[in-house]
Amino acid sequence: MKITYLLMAFSILLSVTGNALAAEKKDIVDTAVAAGNFKTLAAALQAGGLMETLKGPGPFTVFAPTDEAFAKLPAGTVEELLKPENKEKLVAILTYHVVPGKVMAKDVMKLNSAKTVNGKSVNITDRNGAVMVDNAKVVQADIACSNGVIHVIDSVILPQ
Repeated sequence: MKITYLLMAFSILLSVTGNALAAEKKDIVDTAVAAGNFKTLAAALQAGGLMETLKGPGPFTVFAPTDEAFAKLPAGTVEELLKPENKEKLVAILTYHVVPGKVMAKDVMKLNSAKTVNGKSVNITDRNGAVMVDNAKVVQADIACSNGVIHVIDSVILPQ
């Protein structure tokens, strides 16, 4: 009986470990697409011509807004940004969500700011135990990818 339980526990451990390793083999774009709640971000990356960059070797840290976060923007904003004539503005916003290097949550917590690929810095604060990137709350951290890490945020952050 004990051996059966040990084998079951070992099997579960292998399954969980295997799934974690499989997730880490996906790049940032594939991981976000597979999650299912980053459709708007994926469309924006495509329109901005940044898909291949974020599929590249990196490493990158991406503060990724969910579809729900994009929905908080004023009506028509996303559609306007996805137009070819607004590509430069879209790229500026998207690259403001990306920090060079792989910065895990324990390291983010030690920072007051981080310089983005955009060239501007995001403010990082602890607000009542919640990590904030500018005015966006990190709702899920440390989604490891083959070329970096994703931290999910609840709002789109805009460069000033």
